[in-house]
Amino acid sequence: MAKVRRPVISRMRGWLAVVTCALMSVAVAAAPVRAEEEYYEDDFAPEQKLAQEHVLPVPRVTIYPGDVITENMLSDRPFFGAEYEGRGFAGSQGDLVGKVARQTLLPHLPIAATAVREPHAVVQGRPAVVYFQSGALIISATAMPLQAGVAGEVISLRNTDSGTTIRGVVQADGTVRVGLP
Repeated sequence: MAKVRRPVISRMRGWLAVVTCALMSVAVAAAPVRAEEEYYEDDFAPEQKLAQEHVLPVPRVTIYPGDVITENMLSDRPFFGAEYEGRGFAGSQGDLVGKVARQTLLPHLPIAATAVREPHAVVQGRPAVVYFQSGALIISATAMPLQAGVAGEVISLRNTDSGTTIRGVVQADGTVRVGLP
């Protein structure tokens, strides 16, 4: 088996190794520095950008799915960093008050824009008024929604009189408009 040769410094032992290391460190420290170059401590520090402060609304208490968000459930808190910029998080308390939580919102953490929704104007299983309007003619009936919906959303309903399934657009007042606009 062939012997592996180690570097000279690692083969030295005792006072010779100490003296050699000391001489090498003195030689490195005494290396000539060019006179035209000036070094400052700040030259070797990495550039640091100050993080932008973003004040975002956060829950004061745990908000569970289905809870309507009120003003006293929220407070503002500053966050620093690029990840808090943009449209990923709710920007103000006004964006959240009156909306419903889709998922559990934990205290003191920013609220994702997708974690809240508008409250349902029509609730599944609760009878809703359906109307058809053509000029001066208005026909209304009662129907059972097969799904919940917010204003402007198209949902399916079952006509309680005939049993047929119809589709209509949810209105802000909780009624459903069927037929062509």
